[in-house]
Amino acid sequence: MTVDVLRRPALAERRARTAVAVLFFTNGALFANLLPRYPQIKADLGIGNTAYGLAVAAFPAGAITAGLAAGVVVRRFGSAHAAVGGTLLTGVGILAAGLADSVVLFAGALLLAGAADAVTDVAQNAHGLRVQRRYGRSIINSFHAIWSVGAVTGGSMAAAAIALGVSRGQHLLFSAVVFAAAACVALRFRLPGPDTGPTGRAGGEAPATETAAVAEAGAGSRASGPARGTAPGARTGRALAALVLIATAGTLVEDAGSTWATLYLSGSLHASAALAASGYVALVGAQFVGRLIGDRLVDRFGQRTVARSGALVAACGMGLALAVPTVPGTVLGFAAAGFGVATLVPAAMHEADELPGLKPGSGLTVVSWLMRLGFLLSPPVVGLVADATSLRAGLLVVPLAGLLVLLSAGVLRSRRR
Repeated sequence: MTVDVLRRPALAERRARTAVAVLFFTNGALFANLLPRYPQIKADLGIGNTAYGLAVAAFPAGAITAGLAAGVVVRRFGSAHAAVGGTLLTGVGILAAGLADSVVLFAGALLLAGAADAVTDVAQNAHGLRVQRRYGRSIINSFHAIWSVGAVTGGSMAAAAIALGVSRGQHLLFSAVVFAAAACVALRFRLPGPDTGPTGRAGGEAPATETAAVAEAGAGSRASGPARGTAPGARTGRALAALVLIATAGTLVEDAGSTWATLYLSGSLHASAALAASGYVALVGAQFVGRLIGDRLVDRFGQRTVARSGALVAACGMGLALAVPTVPGTVLGFAAAGFGVATLVPAAMHEADELPGLKPGSGLTVVSWLMRLGFLLSPPVVGLVADATSLRAGLLVVPLAGLLVLLSAGVLRSRRR
C-alpha cells in the first residue's frame, strides 16, 4: 500500500469531493422530478405508446447529438464550469417539457434537456475522476451513489407534489431553481487549475493505486499497452467496445425504470398515481445501495465478479416480477434490477478513462456518448412491443440486458492480487 492511499486528503480535496457530490445529486434529482409526471403528460397530450416512446427518446437523442461535443466544452470552459452550465440548461429543458402543450414541444424540450445533460454527465465524471486521482483510491462509485440519492429525492418530490395536487409548472419551477442554486454554490469549491496536465490526466495527477493498462477481452487481465496519445490498437478497441456494451446494458435498465415503470404500474397493474411512482424510486434506491457498497465489493471480489453477480440479480429479479405480475412484486423486481446494475456505468467509465492508446478523456467521452444509444433506442422499441403485444413483454429488455452483461463482463478486472 502506498503512502498516497494512507494520507488524509487536504481540505481543498475534501471540499472538491463534496462539490462533485452536489453536482451528481442535482443531476439525478432534476430529471427524476419529471419522470413521475410522464403518465399525466401522456394523457394530456392524448398520444399512444409508440408516439410516447418516440417523444421520450428525444432526451437521449439530444444527448447523442451533443455528446461528442462535451469533450470540447470541457476543454474550453473547464469540467466544473461545464457541469454547472449543463445543469442550468437541463433544468430549463425539463421545465419546458413539463409545460409543453403539444408532443412536438414536449420532444423539443427533452431534446434540449438531453443535450445539456450529456455535457453535465461527461464534465462531472471528469472532475470526479480528477478528485479520485488526488485521493489515491476509488471513490467514483460513491459519486454515482449520490446521483441515485438525488434521483430518489427527485422522484419522491414528484410523488409528493402529485399527492398534494401541485401543478406541474409550480413543481418543476421550484425544482429547477433549488437545484440550480445548489450547483452554483458547488462551483465555488471545485479543484483549481486546468483539467489536463502533461501526463494527459486531469490536473496532471497520476493514479496512486492503478497503472495505465488495457483490459484483456475475455480474460479480464490488465496488460501493458501503447502509451497514451498513440493510435489505439485492436485490443484497446475491443476492450472499449465491450465497455460500451456494459454501460449500455446499465442504461437499458435505468431507462426501463425511468420511462416505463410508472406507466406499467399505473396502467397494466392499476396502481394509484402516487404508488406507481414507487417503481422508479425502488430502482434508484436499490441502485444507491449497490453503489454505496460498490467500491468495497469491487476491491474484495473484483469488478468482473460484481458485474456478473449483479447481472444475475437483475435478470432473475425482474424476470420473476414479469412472470408473476403484482404491484409489490414488480416494485421489488425494479429494485433488484437497480441493485444489479449499480456499478456498471461507473466501472465502464473508469476503465475507459484508463485505456492506453487514447487521447486524454477520449475513452470516457466515447463510452458516455455511445451508452446513450440505450436511452435512445429503448423507449421506441419498448413502445412498439407494448403496442403490438403488451408493456409487460416490452419490459423483457431488463433481463435481456442482464444477459448482455454476462457475455461482456470478461473485459472487466478480476480480483486484485
